[in-house]
Amino acid sequence: MLNVDISNIWGSLSLPELLGAEREVFDAHKLLVSGKGPGSDYLGWLDLPVFEPTDEMIRIRGAAKRIQESSDIFVVVGIGGSYLGPRAAIELVKGQFHNLRGRDTQVFFAGNNLSTRAWQELCALLEGKDFSINIISKSGTTTEPAIATRALKWMLERKYGAEAAKKRIFVTTDPNRGALRQMAAEEGYETFVIPPNVGGRYSVLTAVGLLPMAVAGMDITELMFGAASARRDMLNLFSFENPAWLYAAARNLLYRNGKVLELLCSWEPSARFFGGWWQQLFGESEGKDGKGIFPATAEFTADLHSLGQLIQQGERNLFETVVRFAPAPKKTIIDMDWKNLDGLNYLEGKSLDFVEEQAFQGTLAAHTDGGVPVILVQADEIGDRVLGELFFFFELSCGISAYLLGVNPFNQPGVELYKKNMFHLLGKPGY
Repeated sequence: MLNVDISNIWGSLSLPELLGAEREVFDAHKLLVSGKGPGSDYLGWLDLPVFEPTDEMIRIRGAAKRIQESSDIFVVVGIGGSYLGPRAAIELVKGQFHNLRGRDTQVFFAGNNLSTRAWQELCALLEGKDFSINIISKSGTTTEPAIATRALKWMLERKYGAEAAKKRIFVTTDPNRGALRQMAAEEGYETFVIPPNVGGRYSVLTAVGLLPMAVAGMDITELMFGAASARRDMLNLFSFENPAWLYAAARNLLYRNGKVLELLCSWEPSARFFGGWWQQLFGESEGKDGKGIFPATAEFTADLHSLGQLIQQGERNLFETVVRFAPAPKKTIIDMDWKNLDGLNYLEGKSLDFVEEQAFQGTLAAHTDGGVPVILVQADEIGDRVLGELFFFFELSCGISAYLLGVNPFNQPGVELYKKNMFHLLGKPGY
């Protein structure tokens, strides 16, 4: 099970405060699992993790194999949770350079912005390549993915013909309704389901995340096993031995003590989009009713050379949550250079992991000495199973944390305002 270490927060929080919050956390947890809290229509994610493959997962693996055999590139069309979850998973497990290896189907993402330059860059990548697409949306009417869908559908039909193109279009949507469901039924696209009781930012363990992951070569059975293990261990553990309890309690108590910004930090460049997934999860779940911890992300050591000064000596209104993974199994050793012009021979024979660990320990000491509380989330080596554990851990923590904060974790009323303004300016009928 994942481990949460709060030994570096005591300067900003006392043990009596933590112990005094235990009943609150218990009540929030019970409210969540009982389905009696606000937004309880969207608790389907609690039951997604399973130890054995479902029929849907078997179909996903079959579709992924066909896509790998027929396509150089797989374009995933979606925004928000339909984009951040699968991209976070693929980049963390397969690496930030996964598309450059040449032996695997490349996975790219579209429909998550309105940039002309980004669109033209994707079109150039697709030129002369065999490709398939996965349209992910509950409704099918969200502007960014809908524009990308229209264009990619036309490109496929021009390249392969209308009938052959249909075999290269995969749809992940609501099982019964919506414009995308209607389109898939009329055109005969293969479809996968976003359960109606699962919101977008909690959907990574549905076909939303699983199909792109499988195409990228991830083992979705292992991923789901990790999530199911976390569910078994955390859902019925009603004490601070539960890492979700400890994380949710610590961050809320720090917030009450004036720490209004949480910086999720990783020492792995491949975790950048995992940070984006976490940012949406907590930002949309908690940021309402005039409340909410502002979620930000950082990649160390790189961002120590840009944000480090602010973290060290800026306003004392933030805390860090650091996700640490076990060292890579294969070591990289620093060699000797007989000229030693760079002065690095004192590191001769040491591993890069050793250097990184000392950098981490030095940073941890500096930040805590500077008045920044640090929560450590410690996980095993990066892999499918560990990623499944992390996904469920943060989802459960978020649900508990939002109820502690006194908000509905599963709605996002503020998101619609920019859309209404944009539609009015674009001249959309009815706006």
